[in-house]
Amino acid sequence: MSDKIYTVAITGCGKRGKVHADYFTKNGRFKVVGLNDVDQTRMDEAGALCGNPPQFSDTAEMLKTTKPDVYCFCTPPGLRLPFIKLGVENGVKLIAYEKPMSTNMNEAIEMRKILNDAGVKSVQSHQRKYNIQFQRVKAIVDSGELGRIHTIYAHCLGWMMHMTTHLADYTRWFNNWEDLEWVIGQVHGREKLTDNHPSPDYMSGFMQFKNGVRGIIEVGSLAPDTPEVEYWWRKVKISIQGTEGFAECFVGGGWRACTKSGGFREDLEEGTWDGDSEQAPYIQDIAEWLDGTKVHPCNGEEAYKDEEVMCAMIRSAAENRAITIPLGPNNEKELDILDHILPKEEH
Repeated sequence: MSDKIYTVAITGCGKRGKVHADYFTKNGRFKVVGLNDVDQTRMDEAGALCGNPPQFSDTAEMLKTTKPDVYCFCTPPGLRLPFIKLGVENGVKLIAYEKPMSTNMNEAIEMRKILNDAGVKSVQSHQRKYNIQFQRVKAIVDSGELGRIHTIYAHCLGWMMHMTTHLADYTRWFNNWEDLEWVIGQVHGREKLTDNHPSPDYMSGFMQFKNGVRGIIEVGSLAPDTPEVEYWWRKVKISIQGTEGFAECFVGGGWRACTKSGGFREDLEEGTWDGDSEQAPYIQDIAEWLDGTKVHPCNGEEAYKDEEVMCAMIRSAAENRAITIPLGPNNEKELDILDHILPKEEH
């Protein structure tokens, strides 16, 4: 195993930025060499977690000065492309950032091209699949115990820009990253369009995989509850159904399965949502991908395909038809589409 130390610079020292600063430092394969935020208090708090590296008020200055191997930025989804460009221009090897890839497909296409042309790796925070309850269910699925998988249903109460690409990613992961044929979607409600993760209040859709599996996603205010989980943001459930039984897991902790060969079993306590369970292995896999020993399971190419799902659902809702995958550019940005098609309240 390599003992090379990789340097890291971080933009955005809010909640997620602090998590990254903490776990990059805890790993031992990384050294945080720069922090950048508009809020001094947040920079100070993040600095205390990672050895108090130099602080910068300007992102470009930080990257030019520190020349990091890894550039990590933790910002709202409307701030993506400029930071990708800055990272690539300053010769970083890998860029880590939050989901979703972008608020629109045109920008995602441009980001993907910039990264691929420069040979820069990228990862996104779709890290829930590291949690033990997800791993337990994935092992059951991969064992063949469910028979022929035919449906994967994922739902949560969190809204589109927070959660759709998460659910698309885990649905695709449980189906071994099979390619999609088409996506169809519907949306409702415009209250969340003004959120810092702008979204319809509710979105639902179907994903048709080339191997015949049907994926179903619901996010937002009209999605069903997950009574097995108490904490609102963790009310996330993924259910995999096959000809010989089913298995399901919950972000808030726990899993269950019932199959012809294995009978019924469950552990609604096993697994949790914390940094040690998901962020630590996510960071370790960054080191190993940079070493050249493995491809990161949250790599940018898969994240791009998750973005396609979200944007295809919006286009489908606007055009009243199934949208073929892969998804190309569009004349109108997806958030603008939502603003046009979601009815305004009558006063």
